[in-house]
Amino acid sequence: MLSVLKFIRWIFQKMAAALLMVVLSLAAFGLWIFLKDNVDFDLHRHEVIRAMTGERTHVHQAIVDVDKRLAGLFESIAAEKARLVQTDKVIAKLKDLESTWDRLIGNPEQQDANAKQILRMEELRKAVQEKINGLHQQYTRATWERDGLEIALGRLEAKIVKVEQQRSKVLHYAMQAWVKIRWWLAGALAMYFFGPTLGKSFMYYGLAPTIMRGRPLRLSPGMQVMPVLERSKVSLAISLAREERLWIRERFLQASDEGLLKNTRFLLDWKMPFTCLASGLVELLELKPAANEEQQSVTLSNQTNPHVELSLITLVENGSLVLRPSFLAGAAVTSGQKLRIRRRWQLFRWQSWVTWQFRYFEFVGPCRLIVAGNRGVRAEQLGSSDGQKSTARRTNQDATIGFTPNLDYKPVRAETFWSYYRGMNHLFDDLFAGKGIFLSQEISSAGDADRGRKFWAGLWSSLLKVFGL
Repeated sequence: MLSVLKFIRWIFQKMAAALLMVVLSLAAFGLWIFLKDNVDFDLHRHEVIRAMTGERTHVHQAIVDVDKRLAGLFESIAAEKARLVQTDKVIAKLKDLESTWDRLIGNPEQQDANAKQILRMEELRKAVQEKINGLHQQYTRATWERDGLEIALGRLEAKIVKVEQQRSKVLHYAMQAWVKIRWWLAGALAMYFFGPTLGKSFMYYGLAPTIMRGRPLRLSPGMQVMPVLERSKVSLAISLAREERLWIRERFLQASDEGLLKNTRFLLDWKMPFTCLASGLVELLELKPAANEEQQSVTLSNQTNPHVELSLITLVENGSLVLRPSFLAGAAVTSGQKLRIRRRWQLFRWQSWVTWQFRYFEFVGPCRLIVAGNRGVRAEQLGSSDGQKSTARRTNQDATIGFTPNLDYKPVRAETFWSYYRGMNHLFDDLFAGKGIFLSQEISSAGDADRGRKFWAGLWSSLLKVFGL
């Protein structure tokens, strides 16, 4: 049932957009004809007058209906006021029957019954009064409605007078525009309805296979030492030695030892300020143990999104990892050292122009990196054992976090055309081959590819990807 409703909504959106295209095209071409031709056509004026006369009749009928409603409300208010008067009389009569003698000695049961009756009548009086107030409000709204209809009727009659004094040429020029451009409109509508299908078919069956045959990207010929990864957790505890310092995004700091000194680091790396601004690596917290402290502990977790999990990656000397900075939650290095980041530009490759990613960031050890992933960070080990055959594995582009630079990296076509056509998957997935490690989110945080249909969101995402963010 849900699929049927989505299909109906899609059809409605398509038809509404097509209708808008037709109206705008006729209006533009009709205006162009009008500027070239200035002929009077009084016959169309009578059609407009007839339509407006019918609308005036509907407004008159609406005023009659409102008058009937006002009369009914007036009668209801009068009836409720009569009930209110009768209730007041009953309450007054019961109060007259009150007697101290009867309450104490004569007839206390009757006095109690009278008191309970007075309470019931007062509640009834309150309900009647509230109903009267509600009826008054309805009467006021109906009066406003009638005044609005009277104003609309006056404006409509003024328009009819104005149209009777003038001659309308809109319909004539619209019909002339339709006769001249109807086949062009038919072609444009055919492209609107069937163009996306033809375009996606060409991209999937024509362009994508050609791109897949291209040479894969390998940023480094080999890896001396592989990164050490810990299993992702919602909450991550990190110990800092005296000679270490940690830079962390503020929203990931959950708890810390009192012996830590805290400062603000405005940018992770001042050599790439725009990258840090675009990926959110600004106004970081810098934590390091005090001079008299040996080792301190920090607990990290996402304070705004409970679905984000953190993983700790250790890069030793000569170890490195290609990583998207937007997934980086923090980094720890030895005091006095800088976080080494190599920027790898790939401008003259078909793969870069297809995936819109021209720059890669390679984080070089020794350091410790904290990465964040939606529902967790998954590490895929490819051909890790000696003698094991080199394997290849694909993943969703939105889910890719990073990979070791010795892996072969290339785009591959989506597995099925239908998933790409419906916007459930991008045209290309990421394929990694060789002996190394790549990281991905358990669940893509970008969601289905249909979010990319929003122009500005898609433009911003593409710009970030161009710079490897």
